[in-house]
Amino acid sequence: MVGNGVASIGECMLELSGQTGPNWRMGFAGDTFNTLWALHALSADRPATYVSAFGDDPFSQGQIDFLAENGIGIGSSPVIPGARPGLYAITLTGAERSFTYWRGDAAARQLASDPAALAKNLENQALVYFSGITLAILDEAARQTLLAAVAKARAAGSLIAFDPNYRPRLWRNREDAQAAIARALAVTDIALPTFPDEQMLFGDDTPQATAERLGQLVKEVVVKNGEAPALIGKGGALREVAAIHVPAPEDTTGAGDSFNGGYLAARLGGIAPADAVQRAHRVAAAVVQVRGALAPFETLRAAFGQS
Repeated sequence: MVGNGVASIGECMLELSGQTGPNWRMGFAGDTFNTLWALHALSADRPATYVSAFGDDPFSQGQIDFLAENGIGIGSSPVIPGARPGLYAITLTGAERSFTYWRGDAAARQLASDPAALAKNLENQALVYFSGITLAILDEAARQTLLAAVAKARAAGSLIAFDPNYRPRLWRNREDAQAAIARALAVTDIALPTFPDEQMLFGDDTPQATAERLGQLVKEVVVKNGEAPALIGKGGALREVAAIHVPAPEDTTGAGDSFNGGYLAARLGGIAPADAVQRAHRVAAAVVQVRGALAPFETLRAAFGQS
C-alpha cells in the first residue's frame, strides 16, 4: 500500500527576477519545483519530496535550506561534490517573460546518477510528478533509469503525473523529444500538456486533437491553453472548462506549473476533474498577479478555496 506523500522530480534553479536597475532579486524555481510548491501549499498534510541532485556550494545549500524551511525534503537525492545549481534570469516585457539560462553543468543533470537512491525517493508515494524538462536535462541512459524508477513506483501503486513541457532548446532534435515523451506517457496516469507546446512538437491542429491523441495512452488528460478553456479528456469524453481572465497580470512565470499543482492537489483530495480544473485556473490566476514563479502559500490557498 502506498503512503501519503508526493514527490516531484526535476531541477530547482536559482532564479533572478524583479530587476530594478542593476539589481536583481534571487529566488529558487524550476518547472517541477513550482508545481510541487503549489501542490504542497494545497496538500500540507502530505509529506513533500523534491527529487533532484544538488551541489555542495553555498547556493546549493541555500536551496536545500529553503526547501526545508517550507516543509519540503530532498529525500535521498545525491549531493555532488564540486557541482552547483543552474541559473536563469527573467526579463519582462509587460507581463510576458523571456528567459536567459546558465544550466549546462547543473547538478540536477545527475539526479539519476544513483539508481538505488532515485528508486528509494519514489517508494510509497501517493503521487510522483515529472516533466519533459526533467527528461531533457538527462542523457539517454539517465532517462532510462528515471523511467524505470517511475514505472516501478507506478507498479507499486503510485499515481504518476507528467507534463510534457516541451522546450526545443533543451533537445537535440524534435525526434528525440517525441520519443522520450512517448516513453514517459506510457508510464503516466495523468497528463498535463500545454496546447502550443504540443502543436509545436507533434503538429496538433487543435486542443481536441491533443486530448484525443494523448487519451489513447493516458487515462486522464488536461490540455492547458493559456486564457482559452482547458480541455479535460477522460473516459473517451472531452469537456471544456473556461479559464480566468486577469486584466493586468504582473508576471506569467510559473502559471502553468501552478495550475498543475492546483489540479493535482484537488484530484488527490477526491475532487472531480471539472471542479479540479476550476480550482487550478484560480490558482494560476493568482500566481500571475505576483512577481516570480512562487506565490505565497496563503495566496495559493485562498485562490484554491482553502481557509
